[in-house]
Amino acid sequence: MKLSTKGRYGLKAMFELSLNQNKGPVPLKVIAKKQNISDQYLEQIFSALKKSGLVKSVRGAQGGYLLAKEAKDISVGDILVVLEGPVSLSDCVLDEDVCENSNVCVTKIVWEKMKKGIEDVINSITLQDMINDYNKTKVNNDITNIILKG
Repeated sequence: MKLSTKGRYGLKAMFELSLNQNKGPVPLKVIAKKQNISDQYLEQIFSALKKSGLVKSVRGAQGGYLLAKEAKDISVGDILVVLEGPVSLSDCVLDEDVCENSNVCVTKIVWEKMKKGIEDVINSITLQDMINDYNKTKVNNDITNIILKG
């Protein structure tokens, strides 16, 4: 399974938004520039995220986007399902009518277990977890730079 740019960019953009969650609305252009994503493409992504209730927009000169919930309450799975649709490695997992052997297919059980495993992982990681990981990495990089320069 490979995520599309929509899912990858959407997650990066939501992470960027979460880093600034206590600083007020973040303009789309700022997010686009920091994450190296096209403004127009990001508008499409944020349209879907807004429609799903994950972000809210603020109009005006100081406007932009805000998380609609706390970073701890938004999972990677929430974002990816909005942008990519439900997790599935095979169509038969989402729609039994796709295959006439659905009731007796052994590989379907494998696909279902893989689907559940992926869902468990993406639903267990929140934007807050990503922030925490980012901050740990940043601290470790700072310490490494001090040691190398010292």
